Amino acid sequence: MNDFHKSSYSHSSGECVEVAEGPTTLVRDTKHRDGVVLAVPASEWRALLADLDSL
Repeated sequence: MNDFHKSSYSHSSGECVEVAEGPTTLVRDTKHRDGVVLAVPASEWRALLADLDSL
């Protein structure tokens, strides 16, 4: 089982995503936990976060 936690990039407006980090980062919508899960290689996830931090 993956350990999902609320992303620090989520806002308090209720529009949240949860992530489970590991060799593959999993991302899901908190409102649809049984729905689609996006799977991204960890290196690509880190690159995305670095790009977001630079905005």
